[in-house]
Amino acid sequence: MRGRVGRVGRPGLIGTMARTAVIAGTANAVTGAQNRRQAGRQQEQYAAQQYEAEQQQAQMQAAAQQAAAQQAALQAQAAPQQVAATPVGGGDDLMAQLEKLGQMKQAGILDDAEFAAAKAKLLG
Repeated sequence: MRGRVGRVGRPGLIGTMARTAVIAGTANAVTGAQNRRQAGRQQEQYAAQQYEAEQQQAQMQAAAQQAAAQQAALQAQAAPQQVAATPVGGGDDLMAQLEKLGQMKQAGILDDAEFAAAKAKLLG
């Protein structure tokens, strides 16, 4: 007896179903991989946009701080000139001016050298 040799021609119902299942499974796998890749790209873009926004905000804050520091420096430079321009008066006026100098030093408007120079000028 001769054994049965494989069928030649069109595949049977089971073969067709198996081939269809393989094709559908492959299509699902490819689609899933594409979706995951696209989601990963979108997430990277979002993270990059967030990073850029944070960098811009940090730059704006640094610029604001620098502007505030420059403003404070200008005020500090103007303060000793105003103190020196005040006339030297009696004892009560001198005490008031010394107290004002002390307050300006505590507020950070005058540094130690400026305070000492203004105090020396008041005391003569």
